[in-house]
Amino acid sequence: MEIPKIKAFNDSLDSLIEQLLPELEAIYKDIHQNPELSMEEFRTAKIAADYLARYQFDVSTDVGVTGVVGILQNGEGPVVMLRADMDALPVSEDTGLPYASTKIARDEEGTEVGVSHVCGHDLHVTWLMGAARLFSENRDLWRGTLMAVFQPGEEVGRGAQSMIDDGMMERFPKPDIILGQHVMVGEAGTVKYRSGTILSAGNSLKVRLFGRGSHGSQPHTSIDPVVMAAATTMRLQTIISREVAPIENAVLTVGALQAGTKENIIPEEATLKLNIRTFNDSVKDHILSAVKRICCAECAASNAPRDPEFTELVSYPMTVNDAEATARVVEAFKMQFGDRAFETKPASASEDFSIFGRNWKVPYVFWFVGGTDPQTYQEAKKADRINAIPSNHSPKFAPVIHPTLKTGLQAMMTAAAAWFH
Repeated sequence: MEIPKIKAFNDSLDSLIEQLLPELEAIYKDIHQNPELSMEEFRTAKIAADYLARYQFDVSTDVGVTGVVGILQNGEGPVVMLRADMDALPVSEDTGLPYASTKIARDEEGTEVGVSHVCGHDLHVTWLMGAARLFSENRDLWRGTLMAVFQPGEEVGRGAQSMIDDGMMERFPKPDIILGQHVMVGEAGTVKYRSGTILSAGNSLKVRLFGRGSHGSQPHTSIDPVVMAAATTMRLQTIISREVAPIENAVLTVGALQAGTKENIIPEEATLKLNIRTFNDSVKDHILSAVKRICCAECAASNAPRDPEFTELVSYPMTVNDAEATARVVEAFKMQFGDRAFETKPASASEDFSIFGRNWKVPYVFWFVGGTDPQTYQEAKKADRINAIPSNHSPKFAPVIHPTLKTGLQAMMTAAAAWFH
């Protein structure tokens, strides 16, 4: 659509969005209270699929395990793909919300964990459901094909690829544009965009370190993997501080160090789980090589009986927004939101969203929607304490429903309308 037509389109929908918000709020709270771990989103997928079917979408389920694809053909015009991820995190929620999750499940390793939507994917699902209904009920205002994609397993970096591997590119129309968004810390009611790189590449590894177990009173008869793991953890921090140029952005975090079961038993092995974020492929390659070098060297220094074992857990590509497509989205955002839409810096978070565009070889655009209570955000900004606001993946991450729900819905509708005839 041309910009004046997008404005008319949005103006005509504004009252309908207001009428829809109570229904969407109920859907959001239900999904929030019933989170599901990655690749196990069976209930959430059924909610989305049934909703799409109710509004005349041609619905395919179980795409890449639990993925849902809905197609709404509405005359000649571009194919626009809107994507929402569905999975929750193995984190016990500590928000104090009346609709907080109390769910318990077992993760892939059989460990009992709390489960919650403290990344915000419940909002993503709700936004896309709302957009699907509004486009379906107002087909006289646009022409083209809407592809609504509810994706599993973003948090484990497998969902998008699993849908591609399940024949998604052969089974469904090729999009002309792929659009996605994520709720983040930021003033609710705002939208943040960026041309080019907006999200980092992400790589996660599990490293098993092998020692020799013994009694805690006889450390001289052991090769202590706890000491080995601790020394390795500390040394790994020097990769960023001493091997990566200061002008490059990179993160290396050891998020888990697991060893032993009892205070007087030196265990046989220890496990490190670490996460790397980079904005440059050569930097990424150097860091991965350095991780292996340091782990092997620390094991050799400890006289370990064998070399460490490395397992890749997750690998995300960088998210690099197409410049021309981003400019088109930004123009529409400026029309809709005015100065509430503004450019942001790249984030060190990672996503598998770009896998769709990379495989189909079509442009994609990804942006952020603020979810922080406006007063809370402004007070934190004034005190230079924005970093103290609980962020995504924190047990206390809790986006405010209003105006976040409406803003995200408007952003999704506005971006899609920039392509439809």
